[in-house]
Amino acid sequence: MMKTEKAIAKDEPVSAALENGAPGVAGLSAKKYERELAKLHVELVKLQQWVVHSGAKVCILFEGRDGAGKGGTIKAITERVSPRVFRVVALPSPTDREKTQMYVQRYLPHLPAAGEIVIFDRSWYNRAGVERVMGFCTKSQAKAFLKAVPLVERAIIDSGVILIKYWLEVSEAEQTRRLQARIHDERKIWKLSKLDLDSYSHWYDYSRARDDMFAQTDTDYAPWFVADSNNSRRVRLNIISHLLKSIPYKALPRAKITLPKRQKPQGYREPERAVRSVPTVF
Repeated sequence: MMKTEKAIAKDEPVSAALENGAPGVAGLSAKKYERELAKLHVELVKLQQWVVHSGAKVCILFEGRDGAGKGGTIKAITERVSPRVFRVVALPSPTDREKTQMYVQRYLPHLPAAGEIVIFDRSWYNRAGVERVMGFCTKSQAKAFLKAVPLVERAIIDSGVILIKYWLEVSEAEQTRRLQARIHDERKIWKLSKLDLDSYSHWYDYSRARDDMFAQTDTDYAPWFVADSNNSRRVRLNIISHLLKSIPYKALPRAKITLPKRQKPQGYREPERAVRSVPTVF
């Protein structure tokens, strides 16, 4: 887990900040958070350009309990980059046909091609977590998955994919607070499913499942990185900082950009015709 050891000076370049760890976040205000996030967004754009230019393939997994902050962290990563390069995958429940396939089969088509960064909002590790805890697979199926997945990830990495796995760790109290907030916020109620409610009471079953998952799938070539997600702003900055440090990207040279002159109207006039306008309400 990354630790915050040094605050970033106001004008310190992000490249230097990455060498020194994540930005200082003690008493992190919204203003400071936005300032540090903007610096990291600049680096993510540089990463994007490098990935496209080099043909790199990057796959990032986000796992954690309900309410751990996976969605918010992914949004912080992707809000200033191209969705054609940074592709988010959040698969629904498997279809009847997919249930008959090799378990990881439905995930493999979503792996990145050259010049892509794929972010899984939950991944094949569903079998190690929710499927195991909620009885959607048998104990033997969960055991077989944990035995097989390091081999699958070895094959993914051997194919040239940079694979990074994040687990967002949230406390019992903070998870309760966030799930309760979803109940009372009409903007967030869609995030709270029946499965979330059913899973809520299985805290220690999930803890045991997490521990088994780490024990069997935290390998030298595909390690787990655990981030304390009790502070939403902190975890976003920490993970983006860590992500940037984990990929050997370089800033590419860019030509100076100037806007060209616009053409002259050459007699063009806006037509006088009725159009359907958006009402001015605000």
